[in-house]
Amino acid sequence: MRREGSCHCGGIAFDVEGEFASAMDCNCSMCRRRGGLLAFVPRDKLTLKTPTEKVSTYQFNKHQIAHHFCATCGIAPYGEGKGPNGAMMAAINLRCVPSIDLATLEIQKINGASF
Repeated sequence: MRREGSCHCGGIAFDVEGEFASAMDCNCSMCRRRGGLLAFVPRDKLTLKTPTEKVSTYQFNKHQIAHHFCATCGIAPYGEGKGPNGAMMAAINLRCVPSIDLATLEIQKINGASF
């Protein structure tokens, strides 16, 4: 299923293809402050609908994940990195996909602080 997502102001908009029944709630230093609910898809399932110049990026620790956010409204709708198998992945903040009923998601707690 293809769904639309965006930051709050719409400066970063995207389509993502996938079935989303669960999300990860991570407690790493970044995620616990941001409060996102993440689901991972192969990178080719994410289509950015706005120019990449509108996307700001933050990396920390081992610089493995590009955490993308909007410089205008500050919302972080997705990130990118390599999965354990080396394939490019996108981490979608499901809070930025309005058609997903967050109350129906199975939430998996991830102890990212221990990584």
